Amino acid sequence: MSKYHNRLGGFRLSLKGKLLVSLSSIAFMLLISSVISILEFTRMKSYVSGLIADNVNSLNLAESLTGDIDAYNLNILTVIGDETVSTLPDFDQDKFVSWCDSLKLSLQGEKLLPSADSVLASFSAYMNTSMELEDVIKSDFIDTRTWYFERLQKDFNKLRSDMDRLNDEIYNDLKRNSETFDRGFYRSIVPGMVAVGVGILLVLMLAVFMLIYYVNPIYKMLDSLDTCRTYGKKYNYVFEGDDQLTELNAGITEICDENRLLKRRIKDLKDRNTDKDES
Repeated sequence: MSKYHNRLGGFRLSLKGKLLVSLSSIAFMLLISSVISILEFTRMKSYVSGLIADNVNSLNLAESLTGDIDAYNLNILTVIGDETVSTLPDFDQDKFVSWCDSLKLSLQGEKLLPSADSVLASFSAYMNTSMELEDVIKSDFIDTRTWYFERLQKDFNKLRSDMDRLNDEIYNDLKRNSETFDRGFYRSIVPGMVAVGVGILLVLMLAVFMLIYYVNPIYKMLDSLDTCRTYGKKYNYVFEGDDQLTELNAGITEICDENRLLKRRIKDLKDRNTDKDES
């Protein structure tokens, strides 16, 4: 009755319960760390991938703008160099400005937006000068080549310089975002690596715990039981514990004591019968 009272009076984990709690703790820690790693990597990937995509789109758009302005400037040079050409080159300023505005919307950073504004300012100055082409051609006092190389080409060079600087800054921003992606990837796997390390440590601790509190006692119980069966000695192995293994050891002790007592009684009966036969 006292044994069952002790079971009900205080909470204690069984052998199976201890194993389940230990293994479940390791599994739970690994699961939580895996979820954290996945969420961190997903968040970082989504954010940085968006930045990289914006950088790539900005580079493509900037290259397209550069190509358009180069073609327009080349057409002006063709008109000046070939007097037989009567059609003046045309350039869609609204489209260029619209593309610049789209480019500014996709740019992020303290250096990129001022560079985009510089491109717009240089473009305005270049277009204002290029609009003089018709008057320059019609004028008898202005040399077209002098006008082109001393005025228009300077504005063009300033525009190209600003556009090249903007391209370089977009590329550098793309490079920084790519490096951020690499750093973020390694940072996202840190929780998983830590959890794996802690999991391995817990497994080792669990293995030591099993060896000390369960495997070694079982081996000592077997040694004591073998000594009891072979030499008829009393089973006297005792260890501290409050689980089924302790109950098993107590049961083995009781059975061994009863077996020794039974063997002694059988021996006493045999000795009595022998004495009777001799008398």
